[in-house]
Amino acid sequence: MVPRSFRQHLLARKEQLIGYLHRFQGQKIMVVGDLTLDEFVTGGAERISREAPVLILRHEETRQVPGGGANAIYNLARLGGEVLAVGIIGNDDQGQVLKHIFQEAGIDTRGIVVDPSRPTVTKTRISGHSRQSVTQQIVRIDRKSDQSPSPEIEQQLAHFIRDHRAEVAVLVCSDYSEGVLMPRVIAEALQHPLTVVDAQQNLDRFAGASIFTPNIPEVERAVGYPISDNLAQAAQDLLQITQAQQVLITRGEEGMSLFTHNDAFHIPAFNRTEVFDVTGAGDTVVAALSLTLAVGGSYVEGAILGNLAASIVVRQFGTSTTNPIVMEEALLQLLEEDK
Repeated sequence: MVPRSFRQHLLARKEQLIGYLHRFQGQKIMVVGDLTLDEFVTGGAERISREAPVLILRHEETRQVPGGGANAIYNLARLGGEVLAVGIIGNDDQGQVLKHIFQEAGIDTRGIVVDPSRPTVTKTRISGHSRQSVTQQIVRIDRKSDQSPSPEIEQQLAHFIRDHRAEVAVLVCSDYSEGVLMPRVIAEALQHPLTVVDAQQNLDRFAGASIFTPNIPEVERAVGYPISDNLAQAAQDLLQITQAQQVLITRGEEGMSLFTHNDAFHIPAFNRTEVFDVTGAGDTVVAALSLTLAVGGSYVEGAILGNLAASIVVRQFGTSTTNPIVMEEALLQLLEEDK
């Protein structure tokens, strides 16, 4: 349950927040990110193999969805954004699947470069179950390259960003350490006046971005010490390191905290009891935050709607998305429940 004091805050902003949701449709956002295909392969356990002490699964389903930076892109599209995707895929079936998913969702794929020397980053999760048990993940298989993209690929991405960044209201950098966010790419991205950065490590590479959205472990890696009770100090140190206007720190069941150099705003978790899978929730936060900023909302309002969106997707297994209609219903229900 949301604390009564924060409920009053939501009530005061209710009409404005709903108005932003209604205006998400058609807002232009560029996402520069590490594109990943998430595969979920499920089967029923039949017996132990005679070849090795391993389970034999009878295949039931293969589900393929965008992951990593691709999930941020897909979330934005599902929320109504007009998204320009920038990244790298391989010349393989996985890359074609990911591009097809994007095109079916109306995502502009002109900024996606095909690099034949690299596989499309793919994470295949194999899960099994017996007749009377729940499905459990058994193993994950990753396909990726440890080599940096070539200077030619870096130049191609940088030139595309330079030529098209003026077309969008917000530019998002979604860094999953898979090689896309190279120095020239970052430099061109940061020329946009409104940049949102979601990066797992080396946040100082994006110094000067408008806002960063790290979680607690990412903050601790950046500042170099455990936070414990020093969240405010860590936030100020992070602002100094990143030279950002704002940092939005996601804190799991503690909610989120938005910091500037002079102020802090804490948002409680909107959903603590129905959390099934937090995979990709950060991408959902970034998507809702970015669209709120695109329609003229404040960073605080973007953080509130990002928190709301995340509270919905964590109720579902695997990387998932939401939409403005569901978000509006969830906001109204949240206010009704807390009366």
